[in-house]
Amino acid sequence: MKKVIAILVLILGISFNAKAQEAKTVSLEQTKGEFTQKQITLSEGTYIFEVANNNVGTDVGFVLHPKGKKGQENHIKEAYVTSLVKNNTKQTSKKVTLKKGKYTYFCPLNKTPEYTLIVK
Repeated sequence: MKKVIAILVLILGISFNAKAQEAKTVSLEQTKGEFTQKQITLSEGTYIFEVANNNVGTDVGFVLHPKGKKGQENHIKEAYVTSLVKNNTKQTSKKVTLKKGKYTYFCPLNKTPEYTLIVK
């Protein structure tokens, strides 16, 4: 009986861990000089950012960092798109686990303003 309980606990633990690793996709669109999403609110969790370049005319990217912590050393590197987003295409980031707080996102290549991402 103890073995059966131990196996059930192990299976449940693996199941919960697998669900914890699931990532939701956050779709963002850039047009010339801006993101179309001006503010984003999310729950704590793991996300993949999908960035679309909607006829910007140049390659674009994506930078995310904790609000108030400027500088490349504070960028959340996993949030960078895996390659530059060419005109009229999309690219995704790696998985990013976000905790409660405020973050800032922008594109230095498209010279967008800085926007707020809130994690509740």
